[in-house]
Order: sequence, then structure tokens, then C-alpha cells
Amino acid sequence: MSDKNNSSSSSGGIGFCGLLAILFITLKLTEVSVIATWSWWWVLSPLWLPFCIFLAIVAVGLVVWGLIAMVGLAISYLQGRKRMKNREMYTRANSERNEYNKRKNGR
Repeated sequence: MSDKNNSSSSSGGIGFCGLLAILFITLKLTEVSVIATWSWWWVLSPLWLPFCIFLAIVAVGLVVWGLIAMVGLAISYLQGRKRMKNREMYTRANSERNEYNKRKNGR
């Protein structure tokens, strides 16, 4: 009378690509259909194509990430230049004001 749950979840078996690879290999070896004329690269493609698609997605993601980073750096650079220009204008205005005050007070 124990209330233990002895259910285990496991993902076993062959996936779609594995099943397709077995089918292609079988058809190639038995020379049953058009697949018999295919190159072994294409017969085994269900095994390596998912990996290539994954690599392509990662490459596109890295390119997008790099572009976003470059745009962010450009915006940061331009904002820094704007701050510098504002600081220079403020400093120049203060120095001109100080010179005016010195001339006005006769120093």
C-alpha cells in the first residue's frame, strides 16, 4: 500500500531523421528505387543535415548579435561625442563669462 509513483519518462527510440536515414540506407543497399542512384552523401544526409541546419542558425544568430552590438557601440559613441560637445560648449561659455566678468570688474 505505498503511494509511490513509479512512472519514468524517457525519450527513447529513433527520431524522424534516424528513421529516414535507415529507410534511405535500406533502399540504397537493396537498389529498389531511385535512391539507388543517389550518392552516399545524399543517402546519409538525414544524419548530417540537422547538424548543418543547427550550425546555420547559430551563425545567423551570431551575425545578428554582432550587428546589434555594433549598432549599440555606434550609438554609445555618438552619445559620448554629444556629451563632449555639450561639455565643451559649457566650458567655453563659462570661460567667456569669466573673461567678461574680469573685464567688467577691471581685473
